[in-house]
Amino acid sequence: MERHLAAVLIADVVGYGRLSQIDEEGTRARFQSDLKEVFEPKIARHHGRLVKTMGDGLLVEFHSVVDALRCAVEVQQQKAKRNAVAPAEQRLDFRVGVNLGDIIVEGEDIHGDGVNIADRIQALAEPGGIAISGTTYDQVKSKLPVGYISLGEQKVKSITEPVRVYRVVLDPAAAGKTIGTRSNLRAWRIAVAAAAAVAFILAGVALWWQPWTLIWPPSPTERFAYPLPDKPSVAVLPFINVSGDTKQDHLAEGLTDDLITELSKVSGLFVIARHSVFAVRDTAGKIQDVAAELGVHYVLEGTLQRADSRLRINVKLIDALTGLSLWAERYDRQYVDLFAVQDDVIGKIISALAVKLSEGERDQLARIPTDNLEAYDYYMRAEQEGFLYSDVETYRRTLSFYQKAIDLDPGFANAHAGIARVAVDVWRNDYNYLWSAAVARKIAYDAAGQALKLDPNNARAHTVLALLQLVDGRETEAKESANRAVEAQPNDAEAVGNLALILAQTGSRGQAVAEMEKALRLDPTPAPTFQLLAGIVFYTARDIDRAIPLMEAARDALPNAEPAREYLAAAYVDRGERTPAARETEKLLQLFPDSNLTYYSYLYDYWREDDLRYHLTGLREAGIPEWPFSFAGKDADQIGGEDLRNLVDGKTWAGKHKNGTEFMQYFDKAGNTAYRSSNTNITGVVEVNENRLCEKFVGYFQDRMVCGYVYRNTSPEQRDMQYVHVTPQALKYFSLTN
Repeated sequence: MERHLAAVLIADVVGYGRLSQIDEEGTRARFQSDLKEVFEPKIARHHGRLVKTMGDGLLVEFHSVVDALRCAVEVQQQKAKRNAVAPAEQRLDFRVGVNLGDIIVEGEDIHGDGVNIADRIQALAEPGGIAISGTTYDQVKSKLPVGYISLGEQKVKSITEPVRVYRVVLDPAAAGKTIGTRSNLRAWRIAVAAAAAVAFILAGVALWWQPWTLIWPPSPTERFAYPLPDKPSVAVLPFINVSGDTKQDHLAEGLTDDLITELSKVSGLFVIARHSVFAVRDTAGKIQDVAAELGVHYVLEGTLQRADSRLRINVKLIDALTGLSLWAERYDRQYVDLFAVQDDVIGKIISALAVKLSEGERDQLARIPTDNLEAYDYYMRAEQEGFLYSDVETYRRTLSFYQKAIDLDPGFANAHAGIARVAVDVWRNDYNYLWSAAVARKIAYDAAGQALKLDPNNARAHTVLALLQLVDGRETEAKESANRAVEAQPNDAEAVGNLALILAQTGSRGQAVAEMEKALRLDPTPAPTFQLLAGIVFYTARDIDRAIPLMEAARDALPNAEPAREYLAAAYVDRGERTPAARETEKLLQLFPDSNLTYYSYLYDYWREDDLRYHLTGLREAGIPEWPFSFAGKDADQIGGEDLRNLVDGKTWAGKHKNGTEFMQYFDKAGNTAYRSSNTNITGVVEVNENRLCEKFVGYFQDRMVCGYVYRNTSPEQRDMQYVHVTPQALKYFSLTN
């Protein structure tokens, strides 16, 4: 593994997702035009190497950090001139980050902390501006005709130690100066503004007046964990139940959820996801501390009190940068007016933040989920149960609450979508204690379809449909459904994250990474299941350094989750860390001793060929066996051809699985089979293919034919059984009964 010191430049388009929603093809064309006409010539001129483009950004390596910064400066100057003569809606602004640090080289790609720091600090640049690390500043501070503003040490995501960060000021009046204190900032601001005014008169605004000259925010944001988005950003803190009755907790949490969900439908806002706001509910600090942790400008907080049919709600919208209240209201209403209160709160927030709604957004916000408050109460209880990986009892309670909501109001689209969400998890994770795979898949399809009949813009239903279509091999439809989910609810981290997964598994790795970064910004403190999803997306996109920490966090929170162990084992191999890979494999086989490569090859056969090969190679090198329980039959004992056909034509098998479960299986002469055990009773079809016995059972492996082998039993295990049947799912010992 090669390492060396390099200057790394990362550039990213500001608000690319929003621009794409307005004009996807035009935005992409303008990005490609900037790449070909601005970036690539400047990179070549300054002896850089374009490593790769990443969705709406690019990664460049330089041998000289001075060349890297000079390239960044010239790019931003040329971009400013192009933007000055372009219509406002067609302008692309880039943020650029430059870092000097150690990188890891693998083929044509580079990664490591040197790259990660460049990526993190570019987010601290102003639109149209440049941010550099302290290591870069130390080398270039007197070598270019630019100025610098010290942002001090910044705590950036995924980097253990704080990073010194500087913003580059391109105005000639700032050349050679570095400002690091607020009092000096104020004085310098006056000087630069005066110089800018003179230059404006002399040269004209169109040619040189740049957005980065207005770099002083109205209040300090240095403590913020993330840069503020380029649109109004809001966190709805969990409403506090002050009723003195914990039975009303679900009502307070439900009101919080609904406000987040409804605000998430507004493309002109940036709204933090539910899990992250609930994760900071016990933060002892001030509102400003919470806002800094979540990286938002505005915070909504409130209390709820219910007494019989009366409902009292206090709510306040706070500007976290100033600590001042923008709007506050007290509602003393009947419980039946709950939706009217929600509508009023949402309307006041949108008005206070001067957000313009599209016609579709107005229609969506005006839609009442149900006019049956008892059904709504059950729905909120279901939502509070949540979705806990492998927690079957939680799923049972959740389903019962959703079903009660539907019984009370069959037209409640969100409740149908909730059932679809549970069913698709049951199907993907094979929780057959609830339903068989076939039943879960059908329920997921039916419930999602019913939700979309009732509400064609239901984001959760579109997301479920996208996942089902992906596994069915319908890539185009899956992407369409996933995009429709994000269009319906652009601030829904789950919808954006699942779009990222589908993009990653359909070959659009750069876009997938960009979407997952957006999802993690919307949900900066994600649940373990979402951390796992994010880790899988980065792993599939070959961004192992970002994948592993997320998977490790998910594994630590969900130690019995098979995918966390599986993907971590392969990811460690990819990074050359054989010892932790072997440790994950050992634990995986302890938890799931029937894990095997053949099973995974069938399970993921809808993947692209290179992704499947990449994953299976990693698992093989990590020590995952080819067959369940590490079974390896001898060629001399294998049964094939006519002998194998004679074992199945009109025969009945009786025996035991490796795990001790007894079974019987009957085969008729027409190629049909019936299998029965203590917890399974299924029928399917079989065929003999030379030395392989292939079976298909409805609902298993997406109704695909799955093949295994039969051997004479010469092992010391189950000596009273004549044969061994090995399949991707099981190892069975049996004898003929007829």
